[in-house]
Amino acid sequence: MRRISSQKNIRDEIYAANSKALEILDNGKATLVDFDMAKKVIPNMNDDIILHSGPPIDYKDMIAPMKVAIQGGLIFEGKTKTLKDADKIASSGEIMFKPCHEYASVGSMAGIITPSMYVAVVENSEYGNKAFCNLHEGLGTNLRFGGYNEEVIGQFYWMFDVLGPSLKKVVKKMPIDLISIISQGLLMGDEFHLRSNASNMLFLKSIIDYLWDTDDGTAIVKFINDNEQFFLNLAMSANKVLADAADGIECSTLVTRMTGNGTDFGIGVSGLEGQWFIGPVEVPNDMYFNGYNQLDAVGDFGDNSITETLGLGGYALEAAPNVIRRIGKNMKEAVRMTLDGYKVCDGVNSQFFIPYLKFEGTPLGINIIKVNKTGLVPKSTIEIVHKKAGIGQIGTGISCAPIKAFRDALKAFAMKYGIY
Repeated sequence: MRRISSQKNIRDEIYAANSKALEILDNGKATLVDFDMAKKVIPNMNDDIILHSGPPIDYKDMIAPMKVAIQGGLIFEGKTKTLKDADKIASSGEIMFKPCHEYASVGSMAGIITPSMYVAVVENSEYGNKAFCNLHEGLGTNLRFGGYNEEVIGQFYWMFDVLGPSLKKVVKKMPIDLISIISQGLLMGDEFHLRSNASNMLFLKSIIDYLWDTDDGTAIVKFINDNEQFFLNLAMSANKVLADAADGIECSTLVTRMTGNGTDFGIGVSGLEGQWFIGPVEVPNDMYFNGYNQLDAVGDFGDNSITETLGLGGYALEAAPNVIRRIGKNMKEAVRMTLDGYKVCDGVNSQFFIPYLKFEGTPLGINIIKVNKTGLVPKSTIEIVHKKAGIGQIGTGISCAPIKAFRDALKAFAMKYGIY
C-alpha cells in the first residue's frame, strides 16, 4: 500500500492520468450526426431493455414518476394498452431496466428510452465514440415527469412517425456542431440544466432551411420553436460524448458521470471504469410554486447533471441571470458556486466561457480527491418534481451531490491502486 501524500510515484501517476483525462474532456468534439430508433443505433440495446436515468435501481424501488414513465413506454412499444397491465409487465422480470449511462446514453428526468423511441446520435470524431439521448417531448403533461394520457402517447407516435425521421434527413445532409451552439448559448444566458432557450433558437436556425424541404417542416419548426427546452437533451448528449471519451484512464481521479434517479445519486470515476458510487439523493428546499413545499417533492432525478460534470449547469450559473432569479439566488451566490468549482476541478474549459467572470472558462475535471479534501460537492440547478406521478414540476432549486458517493469512490480508488 502507498500513501498518496508521501509516495512520489503514485502522485505522479495520478497527475499524469488526470492531465490526460482533462485534455480529452477539453479537446473532444460533439457532432449531431443521426436520429434513429434506439435499438438500431445504441450498442447492445434490444426489445427487452428499457433505459432509465440515474444509477441502477430495481423497478419496485423506483419513484412513482419513473414507474409511470416506464409504463407509458411499454404502451408505446405496443406491449399493452393500460398502465395497470404495463405495471404487471414491468414487475414480472420480463423487462430489464438499465441506466442510460451504461449504454452511452442520457435522458432528462425519468430518462426513459425504449427500443423503438427515436434517439439523437452524437459523435466525438476526435476520440471515436458516440453518445445517445432521447428527444425532448415538449412542455405540459409529459412522460418524463410521470404524466400519461392519450395526448402524451400521441405525441410519442408523432415523434416516431414524423419528428425523428424528418430530423434524420436533415442531419444526414448537414451534421450539427453542438459544441459551437453550446458555446454561443452560454454567452446568451443559457447554463444548460434549467435553461437552453438561446441555444434552442440557434439550433433551429441552423436546420430551418433544410426543414422546409421535408413534408412536415412547418409542424417541426413550430414544435421546436414552442418547446424552448428541446435543445437541452442534445446538450446533455454532447456532454456525455465528451465525458465518455475520458472514462477508463488508469489512475485518473476525475469524475465522468453524475446522475440521480430520485432515490439515489451516483457518480463514476475515470480510473474506476464501470463502477457506481452512490449516496442518498437530496430533496431541495428552494423555490416552490404556490401550494407546494419540500414534503411534496421527490429527490433529484435525471441524467441532466452530466452538464455539471463538464462545467455547465450549476458551475455556470452566473451566465444565466434568469435562472438565478428563478431559483431564488443572487449573483454573489452564483459566482460562489463557480469559484467552488475551480477549487475541486483540475482545469478550465477552453470551449465554454463565462462572460461575468471576464470570459474565464468553466470549471472542468471534477477531482474526487479535491472534493473529499474540501467538502465542496458539486451542485446542480434542477427542476423540482412532485413525488406523485403526473403532477410534474413544482419548483426549481439547487441540489447537492452526496459526499458519501465521493468518499466511497476515493476508498475504492485507494483499494484498487494500493494507497492508504
